[in-house]
Amino acid sequence: MTLSLVPDAVAFSVRRPWTTIAVALAVVLGAGWFASTHFAMNTDTATLIAPTVDWRRDEIAVDTAFPQNRDLIAVVVDGATPEAAEIAAATLAKRLAGDTVHFETVRRPDATPFLQRNGLLLGSTEEVRATTAALIAAQPFLGPLAADPSLRGVMTSLSTVLTGVGAGTAKLSDIAKPVAALGTALDAVANGRPTTFSWIDLFDAGSGKLTPPRRRIVLVQPRLDYGALKPGEAAGDAIRADAKGLDARIRLTGAVPLADEEFASLADRAWLVGGVMLGSMLVILWWAVRSLRIVAAITLVTLGGLVVTSAIGLAAVGKFNLISVAFIPLFVGLGVDFGIQLSIRFRAEGNIEPAAALRAAAKGLGGALALAATAVALGFAAFLPTAYVGVSELGIIAACGMVVALALNVTLLPALLLLFRPAARGNPGLPLARAETWLLTHRRAVLWAFAGLLAISIALLPLVRFDFNPYHLRAADGEAMATLTDLTRDPDRTPNTIDLLTRDPAAVAARLSRLPEVRQVASLDSFVPDDQPAKLALVADARDLLDLTLNPFDVAPAPDDDATIAALRHTAAQLREVAPADPAATRLAGALDRIAAGPPAMRARASALLVAPLNVLLDQTRALLLAEPVTRATLPADLRADWITADGRARVQAFPAGDPEDNATLKRFVAAVLAVAPHASGAAVSIQAAAATIARAFVLASIYGLAAISLLLFFVLRSVREVLFTLAPVVLSGFLTLATCVLIGQPINFANIIAFPLLFGVGVAFHIYFVMAWKDGAANLLQSSLARAVLFSALATGTAFGSLWLSHHPGTASMGKILMISLAWTLVCALVFEPALLGPAKRSGADYR
Repeated sequence: MTLSLVPDAVAFSVRRPWTTIAVALAVVLGAGWFASTHFAMNTDTATLIAPTVDWRRDEIAVDTAFPQNRDLIAVVVDGATPEAAEIAAATLAKRLAGDTVHFETVRRPDATPFLQRNGLLLGSTEEVRATTAALIAAQPFLGPLAADPSLRGVMTSLSTVLTGVGAGTAKLSDIAKPVAALGTALDAVANGRPTTFSWIDLFDAGSGKLTPPRRRIVLVQPRLDYGALKPGEAAGDAIRADAKGLDARIRLTGAVPLADEEFASLADRAWLVGGVMLGSMLVILWWAVRSLRIVAAITLVTLGGLVVTSAIGLAAVGKFNLISVAFIPLFVGLGVDFGIQLSIRFRAEGNIEPAAALRAAAKGLGGALALAATAVALGFAAFLPTAYVGVSELGIIAACGMVVALALNVTLLPALLLLFRPAARGNPGLPLARAETWLLTHRRAVLWAFAGLLAISIALLPLVRFDFNPYHLRAADGEAMATLTDLTRDPDRTPNTIDLLTRDPAAVAARLSRLPEVRQVASLDSFVPDDQPAKLALVADARDLLDLTLNPFDVAPAPDDDATIAALRHTAAQLREVAPADPAATRLAGALDRIAAGPPAMRARASALLVAPLNVLLDQTRALLLAEPVTRATLPADLRADWITADGRARVQAFPAGDPEDNATLKRFVAAVLAVAPHASGAAVSIQAAAATIARAFVLASIYGLAAISLLLFFVLRSVREVLFTLAPVVLSGFLTLATCVLIGQPINFANIIAFPLLFGVGVAFHIYFVMAWKDGAANLLQSSLARAVLFSALATGTAFGSLWLSHHPGTASMGKILMISLAWTLVCALVFEPALLGPAKRSGADYR
């Protein structure tokens, strides 16, 4: 729309208001139908960066080579004992594997058959020796337990040792730990208190040689619905349903739950944020125009424009993404500005006939509105050639939105104002005559003051902190984020690793291992143990001694309740006879008597407490004694598929040395690995590479936008000086915003960086209004309706978007904070710096209405 078309459009609208309203209504209804029937949302965050970017190509190559590692839910199972964790993880994995509706694959990477048999060999020779020695020492207990894995068998095993103590062939101290542990656990059962028991902990005797971790991981690849706000919600609900009743703490994390949780935190308090945004916008609109009829007209135009822009956006990009939906606040903020400008200028025309007032307002302001809308649209369009797809699509939609906003504000708004017929008011300027006089009188001092602020801001630029870690934008108290933080503290399970594909994994792993920034390197060869002859000899010795113990020819059938009661009472009597003065023995004897005398449910609980972990211990012991020589060729197919592609390329994984949560540590780690392997990928790489891509996108867009707007302004204003007068305050407000962020310790991140396009758009519009009025010879600008419009437009936009500060989502809250800061500086630059920069009217003219 050229500058001359604005007055013509307004004139047509006031001549035929009903026709204009009917056409606009038809357009809005048609757009609403299209938007509702074609609405689609892509919540896949991986698509926000163009796949042609180098690091994204490397990331996609790894994901394509190993699709089983993509879009995972990590189910973290924490048990009170190692056995409880194992039982819960195994049970849950079995349940999930049967649900093909919600899950593609279910895996337990830390409990594969290969690791159950040969995992012991992956430790050092000394660790293998200590573990096998601990198992051999437990043989007297293990034999009876393996022959009768029941509560009766436990009593029989203890009774056998007590017989030896009574005969003098054994010492009471030899069974002090089992007696104490059983006494504590069974006393709790007898008294109805919750308790746990671990045979592994018991036989480990505090050495740590037998004890596996109390944490297990189940990796689930869910079926995702990317058309939903939370694509993995159904799968997460299914996991939680299947986990009910398990004796362990179950938590979900991973890419899918993290994304779902982020969307949930965005939705949390949405009613509060939306209510404050709408309420503040309406209140400030009323303060600006002091007419409910005008407020209603501006609101209707803004809502209609939002519907039309949504339809155009869907037609242009197909689906909204998590960034492009930000066109909503951008459109509302700038669309409301156009409405405020025209409405206040309309009222400033005084007590003349409404149609004439509208035509006069359009004649006086139309050129500035058209130029501002075009400049802002160019600024947003500058994002199109960048690799940040999320913002690129936002640029397309927002640029189209500016055209829609201008078109409706110069057609539908005048028609509605004519229809609603708000009362005339006269010049609603600001009472700033003395302030304006002071500014012009002390113009040089004011400009030097702002020059000083600019110098300070530029000096502070090196201190601007860009937080490249997207995890810092998430609510730390969410389950997925808290669990991820917990996992990150474990150097063996941190997600901040680096993966790379190579045809020479041994050479690459060797080079990476020599880097001080790398703690550990994993590859398929990591599963081939070293020093196997010595380790296998130790395992073979233990197997020779324990084979018949763990695999008896005859296993007793499950006892009935009477047999269990008899065993309990017999063992209690033996304890009192053999150790009458031992407190632990006395406590255990008393517990056994109470359980024997109690109801069957009590004995069932005691049996479950002891037998379930016993079976885990026996099964794990039998498996690790089956260890056999391992070569690369004998590694199982499922393990090979996790590390070798069909075409022979291998995956090598590097773990960072130092604190894997520290940004500086990760930077050094990534830089060191990329120097050796430039095509590496993984979470540690993508987090930093995404930050660089996004920062580059904003820098390039700023350069493109500034160049395009400068050319546009020069084409219209025909003066380099006036172009500088328009853009210098915008640049200054940007520097001042960044300096303020440094002073308050607010980092720039992926979320709040979106505030800068809004700052640029609003700033360009405001300063175009002032420069165009000054160019036309207007005087007393701070006392004019234009200054009032700029003030209230900034207040409406600032308070509305500042409501984002109330969001539970840390990234959105920081966006609201920076929007408030940036709009405050934009307003200062518009109402203080711009008048001082422009100086007295360019030529003699009437006061600006």
